[in-house]
Parts: sequence; C-alpha cells; structure tokens
Amino acid sequence: MELFDLIKALILGFVEGMTEFAPVSSTGHMVIVDDMWLKTEEFLGKYPANTFKIVVQLGSILAVVVVFWKRLFSLVGLYKIEGAESNKKFNLAHVIVGMLPAVILGFAFKDLIDDYLFGVETVIVALVAGAILMIIADKFGPKKPWVNTLDQITYKQAFTVGLVQCLSLWPGFSRSGATISGGVLFGMNHKTAADFTFIMAVPIMAGASLVSIMKNWEHLSMDHLSFYIVGFVSAFVFALISIRFFLKLISRVKLMPFAIYRLVLAAVLAVIVFL
Repeated sequence: MELFDLIKALILGFVEGMTEFAPVSSTGHMVIVDDMWLKTEEFLGKYPANTFKIVVQLGSILAVVVVFWKRLFSLVGLYKIEGAESNKKFNLAHVIVGMLPAVILGFAFKDLIDDYLFGVETVIVALVAGAILMIIADKFGPKKPWVNTLDQITYKQAFTVGLVQCLSLWPGFSRSGATISGGVLFGMNHKTAADFTFIMAVPIMAGASLVSIMKNWEHLSMDHLSFYIVGFVSAFVFALISIRFFLKLISRVKLMPFAIYRLVLAAVLAVIVFL
C-alpha cells in the first residue's frame, strides 16, 4: 500500500468522523469524496471499497463508546445511572426496539443497496429528501417537547424512531438526520433525540460492519489492512471531536442549518455531475 493511498484512507476517515453524527450523511459524503476525487475503487475493487465505507464507521462507534460509556455500560448492567426512575429507566429493550426495523430491512436489501445506491447521483437525491424531513421536523415538531431525557423515552417512541431510521439505509439520507428528525416529530427535544441516536448507533453500525465484512470476505486482502487501519484510527479521532461539538450545537441551532447545508451541497453536486 503506497503512502498516497494511506493519505486517501486518512481523508476518508476524517470525512467519516466529522460527518457521522451530524445530520448530513457520512456515507453520502464518503461516496462523494471517493467517487469524485479519491477513487479508491480503482485499487481496492468495488466491493472492498464499499465495505471500507461501512467498516471505517467502527472508528466512529468506538468514539461513541468513549463518550457514552456510562449509559452503554448501564444497558448491560455494568454501571448504575443515578436518579433514573426504575419504571421509566432507559434500557437495552429501547435500543433493540429502535434498531429492529432497520436491521430487518438492511438484511433484506443489502445487495440492492450495494449495487444501486452507492453513487453520487443517488446521494444527491437522498441529500434533498433528508433535508426536507429535517425541515418538517423543525417546523412541525411540538413546540414544547415532553421527552427531555433518555429515561422518558417510551418503547413506542423508540420503535417509531426506528421506523424513520430505515430511511437512512439509502446512502446520503443520514442515519442521525433521520432518527433525530423522527425523535423531534414524536416528542423528544433535539438533545435527547441526538443522545438516543448516538447510543443506538453502536449496535446497528457494528452489526452492519460485521455483515459487510462477512459478505465480502472473499474480496478482502491483507494488502488492504493498513488502509483499513488508517481509516479506522482517523475516523475515531475526528469522531471524538465532532460528537462533543455536535451535542453542544444541536440544542442551539436545531436541524435547519444542516438542512440548508444539504440542499446547497446537493445543488452544487448536481451542477458538477449533470452540467
């Protein structure tokens, strides 16, 4: 693996880490940067390149574990959250209920997603569709949310957010954009919806990475290992930075600035691609 190739992995890790938890779509940004400029498919091959875009998210997952370790450990009984009402405490069942719809659809349509949705043109459409959902959430979500902490989330709300999360199987739509929008529309404040999104990301992103590795195992090579490691470390470092920044930002600016960014990016890409 040449140095310039490893620099490409570093760049893609940066893109993943800085965009994974902002509602702008990390996968969409990686597809854009890779397909238009870096072109890793030329030396990795199509399926290993797509797998890298999934596996590099493991770095971002590790960053979530570092930031939310108390909540995550509490889900499996390794840490006790003080002050939570026992009958309303956020628990592992909320996470399972929330992730189940996307897991089922992800398994069912994995091949179709890999073959038809990993392209700049489809990402452009997803950027616009996701922006519209975010605008709707900010404009029509309840003015006074009744869910202001994780411990107030009901199983019904978790499942509803999980249904909305299915939209993020479309690269470019944004998992965090979909789930935060869904949470806001169904009574959560922006910070609580973001917290739920990040915690739910750990098992669903880890599972997606594992499935992608197993499915494309025959296409992977030890020659690619250094590329994957550099991308992983880069994503972890930059995700740590972006998570802490985003959690402070989301309560202040909500979703509208990110929606505008998505629309501007889609317009710029459409000019580049179609004109």
